[in-house]
Amino acid sequence: MTPDLDVAVVGAGIAGLTTAHELTRAGLSVRVFEARDRVGGRMASHRRDGYTMDEGAEQFPAHGYRATWELVRRMGIPDRKLPTIGGPLAMWRDGAAHIGVSSPRGLLTGAGLGPRARLDLARFTAAAARQRRRFDPDRPESTPLGDATIAALARRYHPDLLDYLFQPVVGSFFGWHPDRSAAAPFVSLMMAVGPPSTWRTYRDGMDTLARALAADLDVGTGTTVTDVAVAAGKAVLATDRGRVTARAAVLCVPAPVAASLHTDRREPVRRFVDAATFTPTLKVSCLLDRPLAPPAPRPVYTLLTPSVEEPVLAGIIVDHVKHRGRAPAGRGLLTLMTAPAAIPGLLDASDEEVAAALVAPAARYVPGLEDAVTATCTHRFRHGLPEATPAALALRADFAARQPGPVDYAGDWEYLRPSSEGAVRSAAGAAARVLARLRAGTPVARTRELV
Repeated sequence: MTPDLDVAVVGAGIAGLTTAHELTRAGLSVRVFEARDRVGGRMASHRRDGYTMDEGAEQFPAHGYRATWELVRRMGIPDRKLPTIGGPLAMWRDGAAHIGVSSPRGLLTGAGLGPRARLDLARFTAAAARQRRRFDPDRPESTPLGDATIAALARRYHPDLLDYLFQPVVGSFFGWHPDRSAAAPFVSLMMAVGPPSTWRTYRDGMDTLARALAADLDVGTGTTVTDVAVAAGKAVLATDRGRVTARAAVLCVPAPVAASLHTDRREPVRRFVDAATFTPTLKVSCLLDRPLAPPAPRPVYTLLTPSVEEPVLAGIIVDHVKHRGRAPAGRGLLTLMTAPAAIPGLLDASDEEVAAALVAPAARYVPGLEDAVTATCTHRFRHGLPEATPAALALRADFAARQPGPVDYAGDWEYLRPSSEGAVRSAAGAAARVLARLRAGTPVARTRELV
């Protein structure tokens, strides 16, 4: 069986595009297969009437994302297209927005925490800093926290740390349930990325890096892969446009999707893929006729709404504060994030029903919102973010040590790290394994057109 190409990459998110980029640079023939009509995966952006809406990821930090920054530089994206986010994070408590969440300033101002809780936060932060080297986001299973959940970690401290810090942060940005997700990946990531005042965005949308990568690659959007098998040491892909054979395939899709496409007989791989569960995400973009925002001492980028205060919303992102180019001049753009506990009841609802369910409670935090909304856009991912359960954490190291095979994997879920950094690092590892396996083989012709 003569393969059609060297490597078939399934998924045109950051992991898939980075994998294809690395392998193409190495001289292999690579094609990316993407079911959607656009690239970016969970770092996609939607554009309408001069508004730019980020469907999934919202920001990335200036620190702790070395692999992402190296890729950004390689793709020639200039600093002027990577502005610092325009405002701080705030926490809603007792009818007001409290600025300073996850920043050193929060220890002084409170940021929604009472005096005793602030002392406990300082104690927790100091203890983690003393063992900083053991909080490696690439090896979350090796931290001093073991397999403790976020809720179990929080029980060592004042209840406010769970209610007005840990739960709102992981619930909004990660879509996690504190009693199900492990603390180690969360704490390691927070220590690596630094305070929100250093976070960046892509001026022209969070899909900027994905679009830059795709421009130099062979990407087939609108192509659905339904099965990936192995025959005679080669990968065989069944797609809605025909069969494709490759010397290797890399599944750069969420773990549950990868498991549905291919049954891996390698025990450490199969067990981790099965354990790497995902949480769904559901957001609504509100296009406004004026730049409204939650009342606060100064303009905030995100208002977090804790589950003890608000059952439907996880938070409100003020996109025109994040970067003024997200909305036309004189207009506004808000993103309403659904609370994890409310998502199951709304995930299969119509776009209109989801928007109505989120706009009504959001008006409590943004006066005048309902009158200012001119249109809404709903963004949903059934496999939104890797959940990072203790079960997956225990299996992660064995999966990371897997040997090269005809089918490999890449994605932020390998590191239980919901971020572009996790995706890029995983992609680099997958590309290295594929190259190690194929170096002794003979290259094949460039990708044929599917018919």
